[in-house]
Amino acid sequence: MKSIIIDKSRDKANDECGVFGFYNNDNFDIVSVTHDAMYGLQHRGQASAGLTVMKDGEPHTVKDLGIVSTVCTEANLKKLPNGEISVAHLRYTTLDYLDRAASQPLVMRYIEGSLALANNGCITNFAEIRNELEQGGAIFQSNSHAEIIGYTIASYKVDCDTIEDAVLRTMEKLKGAYSFVISFPDKLIGVRDPHGFKPLCIGKLENSYIIASESCAIESIGGKFIRDVQPGEMIVVDKSGIRSLFCNKKKRASLCLFEYIYVARPDSIIDGVHVNSARKKAGELLYKENPVEADLVCGVPDSGLDAAQGFAEVSGIPYATAFIKNKYIGRTRDGVGTDKKNKLLKMRLNVLKNVVEGKRVVIIDDSIVHGNTSAHIVKLLKQAGASEVHMRISSPEFKYACYFGVDLPEESKLISNKMSVDELREHIGADSLSFLSIEGIHQIADGCSIGLCDGCFSGNYKADKPKIIYEDKFASKIQKF
Repeated sequence: MKSIIIDKSRDKANDECGVFGFYNNDNFDIVSVTHDAMYGLQHRGQASAGLTVMKDGEPHTVKDLGIVSTVCTEANLKKLPNGEISVAHLRYTTLDYLDRAASQPLVMRYIEGSLALANNGCITNFAEIRNELEQGGAIFQSNSHAEIIGYTIASYKVDCDTIEDAVLRTMEKLKGAYSFVISFPDKLIGVRDPHGFKPLCIGKLENSYIIASESCAIESIGGKFIRDVQPGEMIVVDKSGIRSLFCNKKKRASLCLFEYIYVARPDSIIDGVHVNSARKKAGELLYKENPVEADLVCGVPDSGLDAAQGFAEVSGIPYATAFIKNKYIGRTRDGVGTDKKNKLLKMRLNVLKNVVEGKRVVIIDDSIVHGNTSAHIVKLLKQAGASEVHMRISSPEFKYACYFGVDLPEESKLISNKMSVDELREHIGADSLSFLSIEGIHQIADGCSIGLCDGCFSGNYKADKPKIIYEDKFASKIQKF
C-alpha cells in the first residue's frame, strides 16, 4: 500500500480538522445524514476521515486514512447501524508522520461505558498532560490530542458526579485551542475552548440537533443554523433537550483570523460574520491601502476569488476569470522530486490566454508562505502574454509560528522573514507586490462577536505558547515514494 505523504513544503497554511455531531430525535438515517455532512467539511482536512454511530450505548465506527469518498464507501457504511447519536471527523495533521491510530473519532471505554470523540485544535500543554498521565500508567495508542482529552475526561469522571462536571474540569485543565464533539451512550456534548480559537456552531434538522465546525455543514444537509458556540461554552444534548454550561476559566476571546482568510468555506457564517463577505472586505481594503492601475483583476482559485471581487468593485477595474483550476490534481508532496512537483503545480492551474494577453493584470491571493506558488502564478500569467502582473495578498505577511492549530513552518522558513517586500516581489517576478496591513485585516470581520487572533502576523499571541514541544522518539517518519 502507498504511504500517505504529508507535504511540509507546500505554499499554503492549513488548519486542523473538521468535527460534526448529530443527536437523532427524528429517526433519520443517521449514517446517511452524517456522511453527507462530512462532505461539507472535507475542505478542513483530507488526511483521514471517520464516523461513529452510537447505537444502544455501543459505538460502531468506520475510519481510515484518506478522504470521505475513499473511507466511507458504500460497503463500509452498510456495516453501521441506524443509531441515536453520531460523531464525525475530517483530519488534517501538522505532523510529518501519519498513523492510523490517530484517526478519529477516537473511541474509548471508561468507567461508565463508551465515548467517541472528534477534536479540532492544538493543546499547548499536551506534553505536560501526557507526561502526567504516563507517570500514572496510561498507555497511549497515538500522539492524538483527542486521546489526551479523552483520558483527562475519564480520569476526572472518577471523582465527579456527572460527565458534564468531568468535561468542565477538563476544559479548565486544557490550554490552547480546541473545539470538540463527544458522544456518550445517552448524550452529545460540544465544547469550544475559552479563547474561541476554533469555530463551532449549533444547528437543527427538524427536531434533531447538530454541532459542527462550520454552518455550511449544517446547511448542506438541509438543517438550520441556530448560533455559534461561545468561547468556554459546553453544549449538552440529551433526551431532555439542549442546554448550555460554561467553564470557570475566563480568557480573552480570540478566533483565528485565518478562518476568514482561507480555512473556512465561503458560505459559512462564523461568529456573526459571513466568510465570503469578510474576504470581499479584505479585497476592498487591499485596494484602498495599495491602489494600482490595471486592466483587469482576477483571483487565485479558490480563496482568492472573493477578495478579487471586492478589489474590483471598489477600484472599478473589471473582474475577470483568468485561471481554471483542475480540482482532480492532488497537492504537491514531499519526496516526489522537484520536477514532479512543478509538473503537478502546472497541471493544477491553467491560464485563459485570451483573457490576459496584452493586459495589466492584478492577481489576488490569500497568503504567501514560501513563495513558490506565487512565483509560478506570475510566470504563468506572463507566459500567457500579460504585459504587467501586480500581486496583491489579502492578508499580512506571515512572520511568526502558530501554536494553535494553523500549520505554518518555523519562523526561519517563512519567506517574509528572509526577504523584504521588494526582494520578494523580485523573487516571484511580479511588477508590484503588496500585502494587507495588520490594521486592515482586523477590519474584515466587522461585527464579529468575539476578538481575533493575529499571532502569526504580529507575534502578539492571545494565549500562552507551549512550554514544552512534545516529540515522540518512537514515531517513525512517514516513508516517501
